[in-house]
Amino acid sequence: MIRLFPILLAVAYGIVMYRISIWRTHKDLDAKSTELADRKMKVLTDRMAAALEISRIPVFIYEIDPVNGLAAPDGRIFITRGFYRKYQNGEVSAEELASVIAHELGHVALGHAKRRMIDFSGQNALRTALMMVLGRYIPFIGPWIAGMLTSLIAARLSRGDEYEADEYAAALLTKAGIGVEPQKTLFRKLEALTQTRAGMAPAWLMSHPKTEERIEALDRLQVKWAQT
Repeated sequence: MIRLFPILLAVAYGIVMYRISIWRTHKDLDAKSTELADRKMKVLTDRMAAALEISRIPVFIYEIDPVNGLAAPDGRIFITRGFYRKYQNGEVSAEELASVIAHELGHVALGHAKRRMIDFSGQNALRTALMMVLGRYIPFIGPWIAGMLTSLIAARLSRGDEYEADEYAAALLTKAGIGVEPQKTLFRKLEALTQTRAGMAPAWLMSHPKTEERIEALDRLQVKWAQT
């Protein structure tokens, strides 16, 4: 039992830190966001709401500059001011922005926020166990190796969530009559919009799949749906 104590402590630490992170996120989002009021976007979100058989999909503008969309742990959908500004400037179409909203709805519907709490706790426990074992046999660099292995697992789990949310969004956009093409065109723009060089990073270290792989996955989905 004494040997297991550090691992149990790591699990408890993961849960507590995740709860604190949720509280901080809620507080920041409440302080820096307002509900989106855009007629063209409302037409598209209403079409998605009808496809989901719900009354409406409230979307909020999060007043920060980085280009991003996010789903809060309580289920609210946010588009950053930086992303909305790209839409206002004509760099992103309304349909492309709707595909971001659909993707974030996927994270909510598929329970990814709750899963991440479990994953985070499990990763802390795994990191602690690996540090105990590797630290004994490989002094000094053992803890570093343990951290790297845990990061690789976390990245793989995150990529899995992104593929699932992409598939959910594709199905929703298709049902709403918007189609999958806006997803693909947005993916092709993402690196330039976010000013990242994700394509240069090793795939196994990335929290999101590579752009071309996400587009290929959507192509396979469309072929599959066409055959059924």
